[in-house]
Amino acid sequence: MAKPLRIGMIGYGFMGRAHSNGYNRVKNFFDLEYVPVLQAVAARNAEKAQAFADKWGYQRVENDWRKLVASDDIDVIDICTPNNLHADIAIEAAKHGKAILCEKPLSMDTAEGEIMCEAVEKAGVPNTVWYNYRRIPAVTFAKQLIDDGRLGRVFHYRAEFLQDWTISADLPQGGEALWRLDAKAAGSGVTGDLLAHCIDT
Repeated sequence: MAKPLRIGMIGYGFMGRAHSNGYNRVKNFFDLEYVPVLQAVAARNAEKAQAFADKWGYQRVENDWRKLVASDDIDVIDICTPNNLHADIAIEAAKHGKAILCEKPLSMDTAEGEIMCEAVEKAGVPNTVWYNYRRIPAVTFAKQLIDDGRLGRVFHYRAEFLQDWTISADLPQGGEALWRLDAKAAGSGVTGDLLAHCIDT
């Protein structure tokens, strides 16, 4: 019998929706030792957080992530917030003994990332950074081609990043995702945020 793994989601944007969808569907694909339970979501906008909870099946809403992190009925903290909030949440979650699932990029810079790593190592909690492109068939195939030497020795590659969905609040992924265009919230911008997939894979 699968054991419950009680999820505390922080954030309700696109990646919060993507992760919630995965939590709801994973049991249909795999026999698991643990089954995700959508326990609670935390966000500053109470009305939108409640709508998110109702849509995805979270049992309750908190308006302060600190309260969620300190809750005894949460096993895992899933951090789906603007990048500048990752460190504070992860460090506090580690202090409370929670497993940590953090959206990429891990931190605003290397120094902050090292502090986060020290906190989770000291606490001994399971942790990961989400890189959802790793299992996309086209990406895994490209990696296989490179690993097999079928492209020869790769010295350089060039990529173009084309994205316009954050430019307007009127677009489905715009609005609250406009933080990605603010260096204070996003940090390194596209290089550390979305281009991180190119570096990771």
